[in-house]
Amino acid sequence: MRAFRLAYDGTDYYGFQRQPDVPTVEDAVFDALRSLEVLDQDADKPDGYAAAGRTDRGVSALAQTIAFEAPDWLEPRALNAELPADVRAWASADAPDGFHATHHASRREYTYHLHAPPSSVDDERFVAACDALSGPHDFHNLTPDEHNTERAPTLEATRDGDYLVLTVTAGGFARELVRRLVSLARRVGTGDASLEAVDRALAPEPLPGHEGIPPAPPEPLVLTGVDYSDPDLEFEIDEQAAESAHDVFETRRIDRQTTARVAGDIAAGVRSVDRPDE
Repeated sequence: MRAFRLAYDGTDYYGFQRQPDVPTVEDAVFDALRSLEVLDQDADKPDGYAAAGRTDRGVSALAQTIAFEAPDWLEPRALNAELPADVRAWASADAPDGFHATHHASRREYTYHLHAPPSSVDDERFVAACDALSGPHDFHNLTPDEHNTERAPTLEATRDGDYLVLTVTAGGFARELVRRLVSLARRVGTGDASLEAVDRALAPEPLPGHEGIPPAPPEPLVLTGVDYSDPDLEFEIDEQAAESAHDVFETRRIDRQTTARVAGDIAAGVRSVDRPDE
């Protein structure tokens, strides 16, 4: 058994887990393993395979973790040779027999970068909502899941310029839970909802449709950490693979920063155009 850390940009993928007829990160990984002849062409998945999380469409990752039975030579740099540029392996570890990347994860961390200028969001109200949502609760009103909705997340928010960076940690998460937590905290922070809205969302009664909490957009969400309690699982960074990952995502950062600059110039230009009196 061997475990790998994966970083990926989820923008062009329909989530991590395989789905029919649409590109997913898992498809990209399995295609790479087939190209390397680690996975037979007609095999469904590698022996012992499991992944730490099933990120939704558009969600990215720094530390997604997968594990499967792999040959000794399969280092992250070898895997990267066949992966698309927006999916990078950067560390690996020998895993004990019976290791399961999903079930043996003791802690998962997600980070959401919420555009929330101080002029539009009250930080104290936002933090108060995060505090109220932290701890053990039944989140049946904040997930489409119908079972296993009791979770114990910790929400911590920090101000970074025009952004509130929300870090959410828990042993595991129900579907869409993190993004709905963000959405509810933002409602409270903007004043669109009172802190009592948190109590209503956590109550045993289902929320009526008009009070439902939709998920926040997926693109600002990143799976930033997955921890395992097994002391024998020690990840080693593949320096060449990590440098490749750094270069790929730094290039993407610059490209998107440039695109944002162009859009900003257009927005400013449109606003500054003189309009004749009507």
